[in-house]
Amino acid sequence: VEAEGRLQAAELRAAERREMLRRVVDAQEHERRRIARELHDETGQALTSVLLGLRLIEQLSPEVAAAVSDLRETITSAIQELRALAVELRPKALDDFGLGAAIERLADTYSRRTGIAIDVHVTGVTERLPEDVETALYRIVQESLTNVAKHAGAASASVTVHRGPHSVAAVVEDDGTGFDPATITPGLGLASMLERAELVSGTVRVESRPDGGTTIAAEVPL
Repeated sequence: VEAEGRLQAAELRAAERREMLRRVVDAQEHERRRIARELHDETGQALTSVLLGLRLIEQLSPEVAAAVSDLRETITSAIQELRALAVELRPKALDDFGLGAAIERLADTYSRRTGIAIDVHVTGVTERLPEDVETALYRIVQESLTNVAKHAGAASASVTVHRGPHSVAAVVEDDGTGFDPATITPGLGLASMLERAELVSGTVRVESRPDGGTTIAAEVPL
């Protein structure tokens, strides 16, 4: 009876931890969505209005046009960076079109930013998945690609998303330097992926070896 009581208490603590973590993640995603919307809709539009105004000023004289040209380039660059930041915070494609479209946009952004060739293969995802599942898998893929860009030294990578009868899986593979998983202490990135998967009753598996690339596979039941 005492052992059963301890087991029930442990299960209750685990359930409370998952619920607290779920609330924190939900709050983070809500705030990310709000900030991304404000960056895109308000700040982005304001900078675009300034850019249009500068184009009108350029027409006044050649001297003015030369002075304004550098300002236009600076503002154009700021708008591009702002849009990229908004997408990284919370991609509109994830809310509007779902997991497949969002990951394709994410891979394209990372490829252009890092020079790493990234192939995306999405199969079986013909309908929208539950929002928490889409968000969890998107964030896991996002963190995996961040690790590829920062640590892998890879020339190419691939992202595969496949929905089966009872689950959906996302796999990120790279041809980088790899590592020995037994000698690596899980960092914040891996811990975040594991927590994301746990919230939707999923799993994350990491396979790697020195000079053999790395594979990160996440699977979530449906």
